[in-house]
Amino acid sequence: MIIKNVEKPLTVVNQEDYPEATLPEFCLLGRSNVGKSSFINSMLNRKNLAYTSQNPGKTQTLNFYKVNDDFFFVDVPGYGYARVSKRQRETFGKMIEQYLTQRESLRHVFMLIDARHEPTKDDYLMVEFLQYINVPFTIVATKADKLSKNQQNAHMAKLKRQLMLDAYTDIVLYSSHTKLNRDFLLENIFRLAETNA
Repeated sequence: MIIKNVEKPLTVVNQEDYPEATLPEFCLLGRSNVGKSSFINSMLNRKNLAYTSQNPGKTQTLNFYKVNDDFFFVDVPGYGYARVSKRQRETFGKMIEQYLTQRESLRHVFMLIDARHEPTKDDYLMVEFLQYINVPFTIVATKADKLSKNQQNAHMAKLKRQLMLDAYTDIVLYSSHTKLNRDFLLENIFRLAETNA
């Protein structure tokens, strides 16, 4: 799958500013510092398209990346970041919930979890929420290059048990450095975009 062109992101806070819902959209979810920006840059083969930072909590808007004029990646604020005020967390939560529950062009969610660590309470809550609203999603275990092959396999099996995922929900190991499983994920995204067109 070839990424031919990617437009600079459209940053949105309010629902009325969303782009017209004419293309399929793929939402990227995850707690702060899970590697969403690195995931976007590596998936789209762009070095500095999404801003990466050592300080979590930088994404405070919905960011729509138009890819090949075929679909959007939609990056939302990371959850579970304690240094963001309670009011801001509530605002981000409402923004994310509104998008996930009301956006008709949303086709699939990619929920990122750090492969090196146990799922957080917020991760469990997000999985439960996605299951409740019946939105299809894939767990992407990021930073997999930090684990040995044996650790990767063990972590995949453990995550499946911990999150109590059904047979239709995939877990995919990913590395922004080695681009492990990039082609696999892109192939699925292009397939879903065409299927749901």
